[in-house]
Amino acid sequence: MNKQQLLESLREKGFSEEIVEAFSKVKRGDFVPKNVLPMAYEDTALPIGKGQTISQPYTIAVMLSLMDLKKGKGQKILEIGSGCGYVLALLSEIAGKNGKVYGMEVLKELAEKSKKNLEDYDNVKIYVKNGSHGLKEKAPFDAIIISAATRDIPEEIMGQLKNHGILVAPKGSRFEQELVAIRRKSNSEFEVKKKIPGFVFVPFIEN
Repeated sequence: MNKQQLLESLREKGFSEEIVEAFSKVKRGDFVPKNVLPMAYEDTALPIGKGQTISQPYTIAVMLSLMDLKKGKGQKILEIGSGCGYVLALLSEIAGKNGKVYGMEVLKELAEKSKKNLEDYDNVKIYVKNGSHGLKEKAPFDAIIISAATRDIPEEIMGQLKNHGILVAPKGSRFEQELVAIRRKSNSEFEVKKKIPGFVFVPFIEN
């Protein structure tokens, strides 16, 4: 599959033109190791080193659609487990120049690679640190995405959403999760907006 075929596949699956446009602008090949470069636009997860993967484009597109992002609204977005930086680049395109995108990656080698990958993205900042406590100093966020499997979503992270903000994460056992979208309705009330079963992510690194 080449890039154009991937974009057509995403369109056929019903994703918004805004999401497809982001995939069009971001070169996935810039975010994968050389040994898997020929497979860069296959709709599948690929290894990026340190036991981590770059997620399947379809999976990423589902997560982005659940986040309900608004271009040009100056939204603030956090990705926990940002890996090679591919999702951060897509989020940057969707958020637009007025948006702010923050990434947290605990594995230093991957974080440093992602910083290099994203050096031309002025609205992205990456932190080399554990994401299990979120990024309190930049909270609250309009949207938070956790790009690793977790059995339970820490309340501390959920508490960093703005009212009406959305958190998207793969929740479940080590070998199968469902994507959940949770909206913050008030200071003390959260609503599960959607659950989509049948996903497998690498596990969340707690420390």
